Amino acid sequence: MPKIKTHKATAKRYRFTGTNKILRRRAGQDHFNAKESGVVTKRKRRDISAHKTNLRIIKKLTPYH
Repeated sequence: MPKIKTHKATAKRYRFTGTNKILRRRAGQDHFNAKESGVVTKRKRRDISAHKTNLRIIKKLTPYH
């Protein structure tokens, strides 16, 4: 059985923690942020966990978790 190649775009978008969680960046932080309040800007900087329906696909595309 051949090795599965890592999907590099997926590997750059998701991060695996030590407790087997998968984290992703929050969307909508590249531009138009001057009008946002400071609380919203701060909240956008934090990583959030990936949705549970996507976990199986993410693990398959990034075999080095």
